[in-house]
Amino acid sequence: MELFAAMERDDYEELLFCQDKASGLKAIIAIHDTTLGPALGGTRMWTYASEEEAIVDALRLAKGMTYKNAISGLNLGGGKTVIIGDPKKDKNEAMLRAFGRYIQGLNGRYITAEDVGTTEEDMNIIYQETDYVTGTSPSYGSSGNPSPATAYGVYMGMKAAAKVAFGSDLLEGKTVAVQGVGNVAYTLCKYLHDEGAQLIVTDINKEAVNRAVEAFGATAVDPADIVGVNCDIYAPCALGATINDVSLPLLKAKVVAGAANNQLKEPRHGDILHQMGIVYAPDYVINAGGVINIADELNGYNKERALKQVAKIYDSITRVLEISSTSGIPSYAAADHLAQERIASIQNSRSTFLQNGNHALSRRNLRG
Repeated sequence: MELFAAMERDDYEELLFCQDKASGLKAIIAIHDTTLGPALGGTRMWTYASEEEAIVDALRLAKGMTYKNAISGLNLGGGKTVIIGDPKKDKNEAMLRAFGRYIQGLNGRYITAEDVGTTEEDMNIIYQETDYVTGTSPSYGSSGNPSPATAYGVYMGMKAAAKVAFGSDLLEGKTVAVQGVGNVAYTLCKYLHDEGAQLIVTDINKEAVNRAVEAFGATAVDPADIVGVNCDIYAPCALGATINDVSLPLLKAKVVAGAANNQLKEPRHGDILHQMGIVYAPDYVINAGGVINIADELNGYNKERALKQVAKIYDSITRVLEISSTSGIPSYAAADHLAQERIASIQNSRSTFLQNGNHALSRRNLRG
């Protein structure tokens, strides 16, 4: 893998490799863009098949965080960490503390949080070594587990997408197929159930499926069948790339709106959704509730204030879908445009400021 070529393609700022032999730490920190502020993005621990796969995932996720933070109106850039290993077997306190020291060494350029394979308790351990971590326990004055906020944001974004597709944002009577019922999706299912939606669920974890069936009267199906079920809304809430060449011909839903990252296997699959007339709520817009919530910690966490910001995901999805409709472009492209526009405006403003400063300095030199 040609690392600099990979970084140049999407203009990444920094890629760091962190290892600690004693604890088994093998981590990759990717910082994509810090135009809007320090990079904020979670730490994912996963059993990657290769080091190259881990690098690609870190880079991809870091760029996604840049766009997510930008379109959410946060003054934060995008970054991400992946730790190579099985979180159930390989994770240990020494590893997390060693990782925390690496973060501290970046002196605030990167702020981490929990992600797939890491927990609130892990963030507490990392916090022993660095101030640049969010999502620690409320006892530390933080917001804790970001899953409830993420679920609330997905719920609000789903309602906005439903309004475009069905003419109303009411989800009562709608059938929602939820792929993956982990912590975020379980809370999402509660919101949907409370509003009167019918749920179809699946997960490779049978216990998670049984919990949703018992709590919400959901119908369980095999993971291979979830995309093709008769439903109004398909909610991908596990790993990404479930919108692909195989799944698209099977999809019966009128809306795709879920919590998973990188739902489109390739951008062209977003083009196909648009051509099919399916309303797609771009993943990094709709699932931004968690990062909006933890970003509030940087101002001294206030839950009510944070959730008010999370609720604005409804407005963000509405705006993206309006641009998609009026411009005739896929919704993912409309979201990218909005994120890029905000970053570019700051870059241009900064460039103008520096140019004016240099002109003023030249005038002073001439006068001298």
